[in-house]
Amino acid sequence: MSIKRNATAVYLAYSAFDGMLSRLASTVYSVFAILTLGLDPFRLVLMGTILEGTYLLFELPTGIVADTISRRLSVIIGLLGAGVAFVLLGLSRSFAIAALSQVLWGIFATFQSGADVAWMTDELGEEAARPLYIRSQQVAHGGALVGIVASVALATIDYRLPIVLAGIGFALLGVVLAIVMPEDHFTERAREDGEQLHQGLAATFRDGVREMRGHHIMLLILGTAALHGASTEGFDRLADYHVLIDIGLPAIGHLNRVVWFGVIDGVALLFGLGALSFVKRRVHLEGHARVARILRWIDVLLLGSIVVFAASRWFWLALLAVWGVGALRSVRDPIFAAWINQGLAPKTRATINSVGNQADAIGQSVGGPALGLIGNASVPWALAISGLLHLPSLALYARAIRRGSAGDAEPADTTIQLADTTIQPEE
Repeated sequence: MSIKRNATAVYLAYSAFDGMLSRLASTVYSVFAILTLGLDPFRLVLMGTILEGTYLLFELPTGIVADTISRRLSVIIGLLGAGVAFVLLGLSRSFAIAALSQVLWGIFATFQSGADVAWMTDELGEEAARPLYIRSQQVAHGGALVGIVASVALATIDYRLPIVLAGIGFALLGVVLAIVMPEDHFTERAREDGEQLHQGLAATFRDGVREMRGHHIMLLILGTAALHGASTEGFDRLADYHVLIDIGLPAIGHLNRVVWFGVIDGVALLFGLGALSFVKRRVHLEGHARVARILRWIDVLLLGSIVVFAASRWFWLALLAVWGVGALRSVRDPIFAAWINQGLAPKTRATINSVGNQADAIGQSVGGPALGLIGNASVPWALAISGLLHLPSLALYARAIRRGSAGDAEPADTTIQLADTTIQPEE
């Protein structure tokens, strides 16, 4: 008898464990990199650039693999490889070995990204899958809270321990998914007689390019992804450094520094869960123009929060700004996923999701080194500039709103009501 489970349960469990394991490693990553490996601001950002540069090179090919061969297999490969990368990172004692772990992580993360959302959408259908963009993010946040608590507890023993255990956990998750993950609705691309695998991959790529060129706002979507990536790279790599070195942590008894970062991350996640619950109940995504308006306001608030954080020398104001950034990004990610997935053809869904992730990686790869160099001179200035990178996105959103409102080539099934599964056709 098969022990494979229904796709909804598997995807939500996958989201929970992925969120828990990711936060198990990331909660202590900055403290580990700064205090154990002794990385300065430039090398901190360079680690991210190595990761994102690798991600950039491999994102599109692996997305094509997921569209051509198997989304399920792609996710499993990604998890197993990520496990190896995190174990190597946790055991590293030099910048070179840590950088190698980022190369491995970048390669295998591309197998997972795009393929998981495409798999879920195929198995459930586009209509039934839409509410899961928000719900799965909520479940992932719940898992992340568990990961933060576990990371802090383990880091009091050794900063390396949670990172190594996260790697082992990712590998085990891949093994479990190989047993329970169904793939009943993916149709491998039909190949003509005599067509080789590499020719099939190339044909999938051409189909994806053709669909993107015919999409009336896809280039605008990808442009906002690149600018957001450039902004997040600077903030993610330098925010903890700013708190730890520039501002300083308040002395409250004998509270360990890693406990402080666990508290900061945990409260940010709670704010994120609250924001996601509000969005799920109140926000309606009715076509490209409405989604672009929502994302424009989110990016305006992100810009303000990051600049306030960069300028602050008062810990509690900086803390409020960090929590604001965390909550806003928690909401932005699933809304952006819903935006890029509206009306896509199933046969190229993973490829186009990969292109979206690749655009984000381009932004991180280009913006990261420049922000790292600025950070070596002034971390607050580098953070402020990372926030201001959201300004050009506002012009892209304005254009997307005009094109989306015009309704040219607007898919008939892109109206989303996240509070339930009601689908209302675009007028």
